[in-house]
Amino acid sequence: MKLRHILIALLSAAACGSNGTVSPAPAAPAAITPNVEVAVAPVRDVPQENTYASTVQAWAVNNIMPQQGGRIRSINAEVGDYVQKGQLLAQMDRTQLDQLALQVQNDDLEYERLKSLYEQGGVSQSDFQTAELGYKMRKSNYANVKENTILRSPITGFVSARNFDKGDMFSMTAPLFVVQQVVPVKLLVGVSESEYTQVKKGQKVTLTVDAIPGREFTGKVERLYPTIDAATHTFKVEVSVQNADKVLRPGMYARVTVNFGTRRSVVVPDTALVKQEGTGTRFIYVLQADTTVRYLPVQVGRHMGGEYELTEGLQGGETIVVKGQAALKDGIKVNVL
Repeated sequence: MKLRHILIALLSAAACGSNGTVSPAPAAPAAITPNVEVAVAPVRDVPQENTYASTVQAWAVNNIMPQQGGRIRSINAEVGDYVQKGQLLAQMDRTQLDQLALQVQNDDLEYERLKSLYEQGGVSQSDFQTAELGYKMRKSNYANVKENTILRSPITGFVSARNFDKGDMFSMTAPLFVVQQVVPVKLLVGVSESEYTQVKKGQKVTLTVDAIPGREFTGKVERLYPTIDAATHTFKVEVSVQNADKVLRPGMYARVTVNFGTRRSVVVPDTALVKQEGTGTRFIYVLQADTTVRYLPVQVGRHMGGEYELTEGLQGGETIVVKGQAALKDGIKVNVL
C-alpha cells in the first residue's frame, strides 16, 4: 500500500506545474493556406498539323539490261555518276547489230527501187505492199537489236548499281545498271484515316531529314491512294519534293509534317496540367471567386513547345493555377502570389 501511495504522488507531481497547477494540452497547429501562381487561359488559333515518319524514294528507278545474254563489249558509266537521259552506259557484242545494219542499208536501196517501179506501174500493188511490210519489219528488228546492244539511260539520274564488268558474259540474274531519278524525289506517307478528308492534292507539306540537320524542305501532295489499310487504319499519300540541288537521296529517313489548317482552342502552359497517378487523366485547378480552387479534368490536343492545346474542359478566359499544385485538393482555399 505504501508503494502505491508513493507512485500516485509522483504522477500527480509530474502533472502539475511548479506552482502546483495542471499544464494545458498543446494547441493544434493552424491550417496553412497554400501559395499558388495563376494565369488566364487564352483562346487562339492553333495550327493543326501532324508529323509522320517516311523514307525518301527515287521518282523513278530503271533496271537497264539487254533482252538476252551476250558479251559486254564496253562499260561507259560507274556507280555514283550522274547521267543524262539518252547517255551511253554500255555496249554489248555488236556482231548481230552490224550484220543487220548492212541488211537494212541494202533494204533501203531495194525499197526505193521497188517504190519507183510501183509508181511507174512496173510492180503490182500487192507485191509492193508485201515488200514494204517485210522492209518495215526488218527495220523494226534492227531498231530493237540496236536498243539492246547500245544501252542508253532512259532517264536522268544517278547510277546506283553496276553488276557486271567489261568482258563479262551478261546473264539475266541482275540488271547491268540501276539508274535512279532524284529530281524530283517522292515519299509515301501513312496518314491516319481520321484525316482522310483533310488531305488534298497539291497541298503543301514540309519535311526534314536526319542526314541534313537544320534544313527544312518543301513538298506537295502528288496523289492520294484510294484505299485505307484495315490493319493500321492509315492511307498512303504520295509527296513530291523538287530536290533541285540533289541533296535528298533515296533511303534517307524523313519526317513529313502535314498542316491541316487552324482551330480555335484554349491554350495553357504545360506546368498547369496535373496527371492523375495510375491513370491517363489530366486535370487543371481553376481559381474561383472565393479564392478556392476547383479540380477540372481536361482533354489535351497538340503540344507546342511549353504549351498544350485543350480540346475539352475549359471555355477560355478562366484563371488557372500554373504553379503550386502539389499542396492542393478540390475546394481548398489558396493564397495567390
